[in-house]
Amino acid sequence: MQLKQYLSELNKVRLLEPAEEQRLWLEYKQTDSLECRRRLIESYQPLVFKTAICWQTDEATLMDIIQEGTVGLIEAVENYDPARGVAFCLYASHRIRGRMINYLNREGKRNLAYIDSPLTTEEGAGGTLSDLLIDNALPVAQQAEHNFLVEQVKNALGRLPDKEKLVLNGVFLEDQEPKQLAETMDLSISHVYRLQKQGIRRIRGMLAHFMQNW
Repeated sequence: MQLKQYLSELNKVRLLEPAEEQRLWLEYKQTDSLECRRRLIESYQPLVFKTAICWQTDEATLMDIIQEGTVGLIEAVENYDPARGVAFCLYASHRIRGRMINYLNREGKRNLAYIDSPLTTEEGAGGTLSDLLIDNALPVAQQAEHNFLVEQVKNALGRLPDKEKLVLNGVFLEDQEPKQLAETMDLSISHVYRLQKQGIRRIRGMLAHFMQNW
């Protein structure tokens, strides 16, 4: 499929009302309805496109990225558990982006620009995620390894508790505002900030341990 055709099909997608989506999830999880599965996958296809266009590349590669992201979306629909209370868009974003990044890794086209996304805190802008990964208490020699550590950030993110992972993915990879995340996850904004700080602290700890053994 060419990009023009894909965009034409994407424009036909009808977003689901909350009540309708809840009914589809319930029926799909209870009966394995293929029709419910199809409608859920179709309605979230715009999320795949939104994620894919974060990489500036040629049309052929973009369509490959979209294809990989769609596989991630399908996996997310099949594995999602509505009872856990995490919004599907956040859960699916992790799967979609993971598939895309795996593809870029295989093809030698990985883009780490997201690592330098601005950090938003309660006090306002506070540098970037990569800035926070540098512990000033470390010797200069270890700080010099920062560029290599950035390569390990994605792996570390994948090992976080679900809510911390979703918050960090939302803030740093999807450029979502903490307020938006709080509403989507049904949390207070202060709780979102705490999860963000806890996640960063865990990542720093994981990477510090990695550097000690590298």
